[in-house]
Amino acid sequence: MISHETFNLICWAWIAVGVIIFPILLKVTQPYGRHSKSNLGPMINNRLGWFLMELPALVIFGYLVSFKANLLNVLVLLPAILWGLHYIHRVLIFPLQIRTARKKIPALIVLLAFIFNIINGFLNGYWFVYYATGYNSGLLIDLRLITGVILFLTGSVINKYHDLLLIKLRPATGDGYKIPYGGLFKYVSCPNFLGEIISWTGFALVAFNLPALSFLIWTLINLTTRALDHHRWYNKEFFEYDKKRKAIIPYLL
Repeated sequence: MISHETFNLICWAWIAVGVIIFPILLKVTQPYGRHSKSNLGPMINNRLGWFLMELPALVIFGYLVSFKANLLNVLVLLPAILWGLHYIHRVLIFPLQIRTARKKIPALIVLLAFIFNIINGFLNGYWFVYYATGYNSGLLIDLRLITGVILFLTGSVINKYHDLLLIKLRPATGDGYKIPYGGLFKYVSCPNFLGEIISWTGFALVAFNLPALSFLIWTLINLTTRALDHHRWYNKEFFEYDKKRKAIIPYLL
């Protein structure tokens, strides 16, 4: 077993890596999806890539929590359910929904995401196995849990609804991009990313531990920079694109 102090140091180091990468991602466009590049080495099927890159988060976290953690503890069971809701959809449903059968993703991007999800799944799962405290009902704790669950579910609805709007924009062949409309697309270019950030903010409130905070920070770094890339792309590709839209936070960013 890793000592709690050592585990916390590992988590802080992981956060530091994300903070170091952040300014790099502000300048370098992540080369997948609409920004995909074929000069990064081997390419693999997009659906298979999404499945593989997200799989470790489901399997590693699921194994640790299901077989080693105390699921009778509400402070373990509740975040485990939220994690499962997200990653079962992301691993088993989302890759089948996307209309990108003819598109490919760089294997390097899949590998990097695969490694990230190994680390992230392990840190979050390991905490619930060895460091989770017992549940003692109290006003502040209960309010924190209720607020966190509401945020998580609200963010999930926002994320999935706008993902579906984007999916419906694409023809069955998976070719071509259009300007998205409807819902929060009126205000931002990437409301699906905003929804995911809201979800993991809620998860961090429910879990209330350092690994969950590290995941939230990484989510903010990754999705904010990617939203900025998408926003610039939309403005470049479509002359008629609404200049009042922001990238990810209405009226602000």
